[in-house]
Amino acid sequence: MFQERKTSTPLEKLGEFGIIKYLTQDINYHQFSSIIGIGDDAAVLDFKENKILVSTDLLIEGIHFNLAYTPLKHLGYKAVVVNISDIYAMNAKPTQITISIAVSNKFSLESLNEFYVGIKMACKHYKIDLIGGDTSSSNFGMIISMTAIGSAYQKDIVLRKGAAPNDLLVVSGDLGAAYLGLQILKREYEVFKTNPHIQPEYGGYEYVIQRQLKPEAPNKILSIFNTVDVKPSSMIDISDGLASEVLQICDMNNLGCRLFEGKLPIDPQTQLACEDLQLNPSIAVLSGGEDYELLFSISLKDYEKIKYQDYFSVIGYMTYLEEGAKIITKEGQLVSITAQGWDAFLKHA
Repeated sequence: MFQERKTSTPLEKLGEFGIIKYLTQDINYHQFSSIIGIGDDAAVLDFKENKILVSTDLLIEGIHFNLAYTPLKHLGYKAVVVNISDIYAMNAKPTQITISIAVSNKFSLESLNEFYVGIKMACKHYKIDLIGGDTSSSNFGMIISMTAIGSAYQKDIVLRKGAAPNDLLVVSGDLGAAYLGLQILKREYEVFKTNPHIQPEYGGYEYVIQRQLKPEAPNKILSIFNTVDVKPSSMIDISDGLASEVLQICDMNNLGCRLFEGKLPIDPQTQLACEDLQLNPSIAVLSGGEDYELLFSISLKDYEKIKYQDYFSVIGYMTYLEEGAKIITKEGQLVSITAQGWDAFLKHA
């Protein structure tokens, strides 16, 4: 992972404003819309004729992440991805973020800097600007609150509502890998707790672990839509498991759907990890979560425009409400779709 830190500076040595100055001293901006950023009481943005989109997420240690197997640099990067994927899900371009964190006294200045290194890496990669935030103390580990800001022309914005019967259901990328990565990390952590001298066995699982610790947002999807001249009729990011997101699309549009189990896009390494852990790959896709890919519907007439896009997989279609939300198994059985993915108010190990 990372080299052991040689120094450990207590946060109280710098104080709140000193910490902020240290962590944000080398921030560079990528967006013309960022007029005033860190350093004033509020940021100033200018989006001209574009509409502004805003999304906020909360990440809490022990609920959303475990620092025993989540490097802080990866966590910073992932926190950005978690937020900007919501902007991409509106067919919009993320432009700025703000981030507020509360940490306990177990964190040093150097450890917080690692977290911010990950944030800055993500900002550079996605060309977004960190324009503000806050820091505070916490009695319960680390709490992260991030807000993502984006922009789009009114005509380009896609909502969850807008799908019609017979629209095709399509997903980007592959699904289920992040969930399998989490299961591998948890397995090796339990082994470590029993015997700290045993080295974790991650060989052959690099892809699924990366999808869990350092996911990527579907940033190329906007350019694909523009290139093939397709605007989805509805869209949502896949953060809580495919089944949950499909049901939300159905609910928002008062429709049913049909998914085809045999069409779910699953990476070969995800398949192998499922065999190792004796898990059903389809269940991992439907209930796993944290893929941060996009689920969208398109008109049937647009199929010819996307059918050669390797990044997209047509997995089903929308039906009328009375037909229900169901998946057709590989054996040809019709099974109701149920959401068993992530729920922030359920107990999590």
